[in-house]
This record gives sequence, structure tokens and C-alpha cells, in this order.
Amino acid sequence: MRKEFAVIGLGRFGGSICRALAEEGMEVMAIDNNEDRVNEFSMIATHAVVGDTTDESVVKSLGIRNFDHVIVAIGDNIQASILTTLILKELGVNKITVKAQNDYHEKVLRKIGADHVVHPERDMGRRIAHNIVSNNVLDYLELSEEHSIVEIVANQKLAGYSLIDLDIRAKYGINIVAIKRKNEIIVSPKADEGIQVNDILIVIGADIDINRFEKKVMS
Repeated sequence: MRKEFAVIGLGRFGGSICRALAEEGMEVMAIDNNEDRVNEFSMIATHAVVGDTTDESVVKSLGIRNFDHVIVAIGDNIQASILTTLILKELGVNKITVKAQNDYHEKVLRKIGADHVVHPERDMGRRIAHNIVSNNVLDYLELSEEHSIVEIVANQKLAGYSLIDLDIRAKYGINIVAIKRKNEIIVSPKADEGIQVNDILIVIGADIDINRFEKKVMS
């Protein structure tokens, strides 16, 4: 069964999520209080609705409690974001993801029950900075304030060694969860898996440990 999503707020962030979900073939209801934005998404989303989600009666009329996941992507209006999240929570929505403007906003959102809080601008900034600083890092995904998943290109220094030879988990406290090799992806590689030049190592762990691994092994 296709999952049903509702995206509230069709600015740059909410709009991009709406498009991506629609491209994945998901059922998407797009909601905004701006009629022009709603019209823009009328041919993209399954349903596009003009509505003020700070009004509980409006939210109830949309049948939003039946959706699998609601994304609150309201732009600069922190009060509207908080009030919308509170209404969704009180209506018993299964999963709520909310865009936060700052750390204080996040703190309030978590207190009122948001399941997941994202900082798209901050997270993208960190991601780009990390990629710029390290020549070996292809991609970087922040899991929390202190943990990440990174894609690291294996160089000549690692080539020919197996995972057990390198003993990365014991030495650095990180895990290689997969290896991309040309068109192949080796998920949960075995300890005797040998590393080749240009393999892409998908590493998960604490940022401080990943940085140690990058500096000592990849330099």
C-alpha cells in the first residue's frame, strides 16, 4: 500500500518534499494558506488545498488524522508552526516531522510532541562544509548532533587490506555498514572483505571518531 503524506507549507523546503514524495508515487496532500502556491502544486500533489492549519476545525475537515505522516514545513511563522504541530498532536496524527527555525523552536516542538525536527538550512550548511574540508568525503548525512553517516572514498593506503586487518571498529569506534564498488553494493560486508582503491565506504559513527579515522587513515 502507498503511504499517505500531508505537507503543510509549500515554500522552498515543503515544496521540494512534496515534489519528491509525488515522484516516489506517494499519496500527497499539499496544504498552504497561499492560494497561488496551492495552485502551483495542484498538478503535482494528489490533493492541493488552501487552508489555515492554525484553525483546528480546518485541520479536522481535511481528515488529516488519517495520514501516515504529516510534514510541517511552515516558513518564518514560528507561532503558526507550533500551533499547527500542537493541533496535529492533539488529533492523534501518527507521525509528525517539523521544520525548525532555530534551537529554541526545536526545543518547543519536541516538548509538544513532534516526532522528528529538522533544520534544513543548518544541516545542509554542515553537509557542504564537511564535503569541502575533506577531499575523501563524497557525502555526509547528520543523524544527530554528534553522529553521522558518511561516504568515504578508499585510497591506496587502504587498498589490499580486509576489514579485519584494519580493525576499524576497535580502533576508531565506527562501523563500515556497506561498500559501494562500481555498480555493486555490499551491505554488511564480512570481516574478510578486501578493500579496493576507489571503493566507497559507507561509515556510521560519532563525528569525533569519523574525523579521527579520516585524519589518521585517509590523509
